[in-house]
Amino acid sequence: MTSTTHPAIHTTGLTKHYDDVPALVDLDLEVRRGEVFGFLGPNGAGKTTTIRTLLDLIRPTAGSASILGLDTRADAVEIRRHIGYLPSDLAMYPNLTGKDLLTYFANLRGGVDWGHVDALATRLKADLGKKVGDLSSGNRQKVGIIQAFMSRPDLVLMDEPSTGLDPLVQQEFQTMMREVADDGRSVFLSSHTLSEVQRVADRVGIIRQGRLVDVEGVHDLRSKAIRRVELVFDAPVTAEEFAGVAGVRDTQVRDNAIMLSFDGHMEELLAVATGRHHLVDINSEEADLEEIFLAYYREDAVDGESREEAMA
Repeated sequence: MTSTTHPAIHTTGLTKHYDDVPALVDLDLEVRRGEVFGFLGPNGAGKTTTIRTLLDLIRPTAGSASILGLDTRADAVEIRRHIGYLPSDLAMYPNLTGKDLLTYFANLRGGVDWGHVDALATRLKADLGKKVGDLSSGNRQKVGIIQAFMSRPDLVLMDEPSTGLDPLVQQEFQTMMREVADDGRSVFLSSHTLSEVQRVADRVGIIRQGRLVDVEGVHDLRSKAIRRVELVFDAPVTAEEFAGVAGVRDTQVRDNAIMLSFDGHMEELLAVATGRHHLVDINSEEADLEEIFLAYYREDAVDGESREEAMA
């Protein structure tokens, strides 16, 4: 039996090496009940290794982990009764229909509420009557999502689950994740897409090169996120005019427009933009995820230099 007093996931020093290659290093992590936790990192950062280690599909080199208060190694079978899992490379029998495949998974679990399954299929616009081999990648992904949610698990773990989904289905899927959290259950969402995690998660763990860089609330992550900003004016401008604004870098000027990377306070940027010129248009979009990681590492480097100076 699981207890609601325990966190959904708890790890201490969880480490996995492949021969001499460290894929996961000293992971200390806690995922709370009733939250969507985003696990964010570029491809190859260690996200899939983390999930596979948590599920006892591979054994850790060091450290320990628990799911719903149960030891991930000693209680692996019991844990599977309480979780839903969608891997990044879900294998499906191509000659089975979606309904046949879900029936197979349901029988492994001892049965499910088929009214709930049908409701999930309707929400995702999934055609369960076709053979899996005849479905597009996005429609196969819908079947995978349904199998992860259909038993109303206490914890859903998903590795890059939005692959191939169209925007409207993604929106419905995000609503489904929020409903799980609102019900007091938990979602562990692994992704390399910052926008997806920001829209649905309560907190975000950032992993790079096998190490947990930080755990942030989504609002705090937004405040750190670098943006690509384009400012369009009615007359030419120069990069030097914006050089003094905190957070501005990588400026490029083209005719009456300036493009820049920015991680400061937007009102300061706009004060300069509107104080000297007539602003015609502004476009802003999130920067590449790698740039956000580099921003974290720049902060770490500055902190390290400050510590060295203090110790000198």
